[in-house]
Amino acid sequence: MLSQLVLTSVVVAELACLVHAEDWPHWRGPSRNGISEEKGWVDQFPEQGPVIAWKATVGLGFSSVVASNGKAYTAGHANGSDTVFCFDAVTGKEIWKQSYPSELGDKFYEGGTTGTPTLDGTHLFWLSRWGDLFCFDAASGKIIWNRQIVKETAARIPSWGFTGAPTVYKNLLILNVGDAGMAVDKGTGKDVWKSSEGDAGYNTPLPVVRGDQTEMWFSNGEACISVVPETGKEIWRMKWLTEYGVNAADLIPYEDKVFVGSGYNKGCALFKPATSVDAEADVVWRSRVLRTQLNAPVLVGKHLYGVDGDTTARSSLKCVEIETGKELWIHREFGTGGLVVADGKIIALSAKGELMIAPVSTEGFKFSARASVLSGKCWTAPVLANGLVYCRNSQGDIVAVDLRKK
Repeated sequence: MLSQLVLTSVVVAELACLVHAEDWPHWRGPSRNGISEEKGWVDQFPEQGPVIAWKATVGLGFSSVVASNGKAYTAGHANGSDTVFCFDAVTGKEIWKQSYPSELGDKFYEGGTTGTPTLDGTHLFWLSRWGDLFCFDAASGKIIWNRQIVKETAARIPSWGFTGAPTVYKNLLILNVGDAGMAVDKGTGKDVWKSSEGDAGYNTPLPVVRGDQTEMWFSNGEACISVVPETGKEIWRMKWLTEYGVNAADLIPYEDKVFVGSGYNKGCALFKPATSVDAEADVVWRSRVLRTQLNAPVLVGKHLYGVDGDTTARSSLKCVEIETGKELWIHREFGTGGLVVADGKIIALSAKGELMIAPVSTEGFKFSARASVLSGKCWTAPVLANGLVYCRNSQGDIVAVDLRKK
């Protein structure tokens, strides 16, 4: 009996080592860098194609998925309203949804929702393109508090609306609103601090620890910015002018430096932030090797894996050395899709809905699995959570691809 118990314990321990599942509670994953520590998922597809756990339609938009505690959340637009959805993460059964009136905002593209919800324990936070800010009970969908920050604070809506996800930091909710951000109390929604009027950028505030201080990094319409999250006091600013003010890809920390990239042929740079607001940043290198309009690249070690090109061009997937800007490989006509990394593998969704899995490598993009899972325009990066990969197109079709070992 004892030997059987020992054997069972060994088997359970081995399985635990083989399969490590992980939630995806907010934009760009558990560590906010596009990387999951999840292991044990399948990196090849059956001959008949990948197993689809479930499908759903949520309406127009590009909002990503967040998943935790057996539930998956996203948002879309239909019939003059935005709707935030909650699904059973495994079966796709709709658990709740909340709608509110909203404009489509189809300015040079389909329009619809562009931000992503943020999970924080039992609460789900959502910021719409037009400034509707909600705190939901994550389990039931009950509205705990909500407000319209544009009407209440006179914040300026950027050309394509607010698109970044809210970032939870301690008791605060940090928003990319205004010239240098805004913070509200996450329990009540009341203002804690706000910056001067100006066009916000389109990325998500990123908490970064430098020395003994946590900074909050993001972009506005013409610069990269760092502020003290508790007060909004500006720490440094690096001018970064992109056509139409579209600074959308998230900033990436590397050692004591910052990587930034933008589309519209602007390109990218690695710079060392200034020591004060008035000082100039030290640019290590600048190039057009990664002209990333939307989804920021993923940094693995000393290499960036990401998209080069705009939504209007034949964008490519590339591997680039972050220290030098040297291009190591290119996978052409990937389009403006996105990727995440887990267990040493790239999970990429092309602009045409082709899901690909390949080892993280500086030698080339040599996929072990490749299949079309969606049609239409796919600008939203895939999400891996607990063995399921959530993919979405602009029309709001969602598929959950099952990569769990059977």
